[in-house]
Amino acid sequence: MPVQLLKIIKGKSEPPLPSHLQREDLKHLHAGLDYTNKYFQGVVILSYPQTKLGDGTDFSRLIDSINILIYGKMADDCAKVIRNGDTCIVAGFKLAKSPTAREDGRHGCHLEVSEEAGSAIYIYAQPSTTASETSVAPKYVYTPLNHLKDGTIVNLYGVVKFFKTPYVSKGTDYCSVVTLVDQSNAKLTCTLFNGNLDSLPKIYKIGDIVRFHRIKIREYNGQMQGITSAGFASLTFDGTVGTPVVPRTSSKAYTFMDEEEKTIEELRIWAASNLSISGPAAKLSGVRPMLFFDLTCQLVGKAKVDGSSFLLKVWDGTKCPYPTWRIPVEARDLEGEKILLHRLRNLTVDILVYDNHVHLAKSLEIGSFLRIYSIHTKQASAENEDVPHVEFHLHGGTCYGRGIGVLPENHPDVKELKTFLESAELADSQSMDSMSSLELDSTYNSIAVLTDHQDLSNTELKTIRNSRAPQQYRIRAKLRTFKPQKLYQSVKLHCSKCNSLQEVPNGDAFDLILQECAVIPSNPELHSTSWYESVTWTTQDQKQRKITIHFVKHDEMLLYPEDTLLMIEGGTSKEIWKLTRRFKCVIPVRSTKNDLELLDLSAPFLLQGKVKYYGCKQCSTPKPIKHLSSLAAEPRPSWEPTEIAQVLGIEPLQYVFIMKFTLVDGTGALNAYLFDYEKFFQIPASEILSNNFLQQKMQMTMNTLCPPGRKLDDLPWLECFIKSYNITDGNKQQVYYQIFDTTVAEDVV
Repeated sequence: MPVQLLKIIKGKSEPPLPSHLQREDLKHLHAGLDYTNKYFQGVVILSYPQTKLGDGTDFSRLIDSINILIYGKMADDCAKVIRNGDTCIVAGFKLAKSPTAREDGRHGCHLEVSEEAGSAIYIYAQPSTTASETSVAPKYVYTPLNHLKDGTIVNLYGVVKFFKTPYVSKGTDYCSVVTLVDQSNAKLTCTLFNGNLDSLPKIYKIGDIVRFHRIKIREYNGQMQGITSAGFASLTFDGTVGTPVVPRTSSKAYTFMDEEEKTIEELRIWAASNLSISGPAAKLSGVRPMLFFDLTCQLVGKAKVDGSSFLLKVWDGTKCPYPTWRIPVEARDLEGEKILLHRLRNLTVDILVYDNHVHLAKSLEIGSFLRIYSIHTKQASAENEDVPHVEFHLHGGTCYGRGIGVLPENHPDVKELKTFLESAELADSQSMDSMSSLELDSTYNSIAVLTDHQDLSNTELKTIRNSRAPQQYRIRAKLRTFKPQKLYQSVKLHCSKCNSLQEVPNGDAFDLILQECAVIPSNPELHSTSWYESVTWTTQDQKQRKITIHFVKHDEMLLYPEDTLLMIEGGTSKEIWKLTRRFKCVIPVRSTKNDLELLDLSAPFLLQGKVKYYGCKQCSTPKPIKHLSSLAAEPRPSWEPTEIAQVLGIEPLQYVFIMKFTLVDGTGALNAYLFDYEKFFQIPASEILSNNFLQQKMQMTMNTLCPPGRKLDDLPWLECFIKSYNITDGNKQQVYYQIFDTTVAEDVV
């Protein structure tokens, strides 16, 4: 049997150990040697509960002066029979370097045993305590922190000056770091290990008071340090003066004498005047960008984002004064009561936790009360935005006490928070009972909305790359990079007739054309016809330019400015832009002998609001301005750009976004082109160049789709449709991909 119980009879083992086994002392253990026929003997001072590894293998751990790791069925068998204090013989073991040696102070290697490796464990069980034996509560002596000595195991009290919430160490244990002080003004930093999270001290804030029993003291670099030893136990008390003296512990058996209450009260009074325990602001209503703070809150939702980060949706009853970033996740991945999440949508914030905090975040129960330490608020808005957005991050590691603590229901801060939350205003609470599940699902759309083809299922990029074109696909991928990085460069002019693309002319080109046309005098014979009225004046500058404006009439009457189309001769771009602020449409024109005509099509044929409308030189056949009279004669002329272009023989160019997205999904990568007028970003391409707010919105959208400086695993998922098509270049045919029928979700920015 791999695990066998032995007895000592007259000083000898019964049954005896196999004769081929030879005992190996601790000092002779070295990595790289063969221990197939060797055994190590020691006393179990600590055994950890049996757990399962990631692959489902049973695992347990015994502690002597060296760690012993037991795998598989042997772990299950040992868990049933072994107890602290038993003598244990481990045979046929493997020796490996211990990742926790520097932290737990034990041997630099550990033993690994399993039935598959041919190992065996023999156990000499210690005699059981008889029923006649009685236990008497021991009298403990507590050592002040300034009297600690190297190599001793002591009991002590202390006030928490700094702490790190428990985290998973490099080995299999949880680890917590606590710095204590007392009236002696001495300081002790303790590093505590335990395989059971609940066995570590339940510390919630600086100023808490702890009692440690059987903590080992060692000196390192001239400073005393504390580490867990066999039988280590702890109690934690609230350090606030006047609160009940109630110990926090997972142990069901502990001693606490009446005189110890006096010790706690004395430490409370001393800490109140000697220890700075006031932390940063802990309300969402008081946060600002670039702040580190602790937050007491309730968890209402959670979701996996990727391999190294996890989303926590929390609230504390107050509203963050800044718009906050909503982390895009699939509705099916978000845990939490959807009705409550919707009601609290204006009060919750998304906290993204990373790396070592993910394991604990996954285990948190919805509705639990948390204290999250050292949250970082980062400004997430585009540059020069008036109202910045903020992101909430709990970075990896444990520096500055970063971590997550779960507060019990009876904690004073939880009682206070629950009372406050019950009185907090809940948005739209009365209408939620009638919401359908479809409406609730839409509240948590993914980062993009698919507007058609709902019958399509997701296809891997590898499959798409290996398929023939043309076809349509639905994909779920991450945006690794995009071009152009300068987003204003993505706006082009497109002719739907000849399918040509061209750059948007800059303002200098328009100014030059206007200057050239200004030397052509306005023809007085073309002024004030039956369908427009003309006005001419001379500028007061040195050039004394003549400007003529022709106001289009309706039923022989001038219209209100906001309904009026006018034509201008001799004006500058600055003067034209001023006119667009008051009048509906402006058309730059020049005089000929017989009629007014449009300028060169390198200039816009129409200006409306802040948008310049251009025509395709190749596909347009400009007609004289008199053809506009047919529109002016309509009962209610709308002066739509497309109608104006049609009567003037112009093939209008449309503003489009042209971008190249590099998409990845773990099976492959491909480049997909975005060719979009306004559907994808929900921003008209025609307005983006003249509207700073829309430019910032687009920048924030791209920062959400492809966050700068983030690892691939941290990027959000984008669900979209793409279609493949062939393009022939000479004798070579090439497959291209284009995004279509996809819209960025409204709540992404």
